[in-house]
Amino acid sequence: MSQRITSAFGAMSTAREVVAGHDLSGRVAIVTGAATGIGVETARALALAGAEVIIAARKPDLGEEVANAINQEAGLKRASFGMVDLASLESVRHFAHAWGDRPIDLLINNAGVMASPLMRTVDGFEMQFGTNHLGHFLLSVLLAPNLVSAAKKSGKRSRLVSLSSIGHRRSGVHFDDPNYQTRPYDKWEAYGQAKTANSLFAVGFDKRFKDHGVNANAVMPGGIMTPLQRHMTLDEQRAMGWIDETGKVRDGFKTTEQGASTSVWAAVGAELEGVGGLYLEDCAQAAPWSKDHPWNGVLPHALDPEAADRLWDLSVELTGAGG
Repeated sequence: MSQRITSAFGAMSTAREVVAGHDLSGRVAIVTGAATGIGVETARALALAGAEVIIAARKPDLGEEVANAINQEAGLKRASFGMVDLASLESVRHFAHAWGDRPIDLLINNAGVMASPLMRTVDGFEMQFGTNHLGHFLLSVLLAPNLVSAAKKSGKRSRLVSLSSIGHRRSGVHFDDPNYQTRPYDKWEAYGQAKTANSLFAVGFDKRFKDHGVNANAVMPGGIMTPLQRHMTLDEQRAMGWIDETGKVRDGFKTTEQGASTSVWAAVGAELEGVGGLYLEDCAQAAPWSKDHPWNGVLPHALDPEAADRLWDLSVELTGAGG
């Protein structure tokens, strides 16, 4: 690895600390899944720094509530809700169509599903691969012209942020059967596949759009207790060492404000200007994964350019998006 890109921030920095000093006035950001969890804090930090932020989510009541709270704190309207269900390609297309040709400076693909039982999207895809990757893939490809136009208009490079996870270590992408049509289903393997796909997507998107003013990076936000754990029982969380017998979260987990910091750094950090195709964590470029530090780092399969191209072609085929 060449010299790793780092910043003045670290694992326990907050999103607001990262964005402090940045003036995002005139910038437009879309944050998917920003009705709950770290998406809320990502949207809040960007809005309080002056950006117009669209909370793209599937629950209007929660999304509107978050937008109203952010606007009240900001003292003016900077956040609004946009309906999109990433488990439905039709919903994704509707969102993009309704958006029209307005420029977008920042697209943060934050929404996610983790460790769900075998479920399928409206279009028949395995839920984790379909929502975490394919829904975001279609959304990003449809909105790519908007990212490009924002860069041309502002003279500043646009950025796409794709949320991955250390869970990528559990599986690469099974190209022959990504949707578990024939192989036995394992919820953690499926999560790993989806999170690897999120990282590979950043590699593939950056390759295709970096010469058009847009960069893309993947982000590992860290361990945070949010609604992402909705499919896990307390016994499972205890068995994995996430909580103790009393329900106390183990040391090392982040608050939602801390969990949003790397996403925000990926969106605004000067150290990343013109840089893409990386996997970031704790407000720095991740080091290679090792057995000595199993909860940090990135494995080669999540940044493999050949796998990224293969995934891109498969995703075009499955979603009908442009090549």
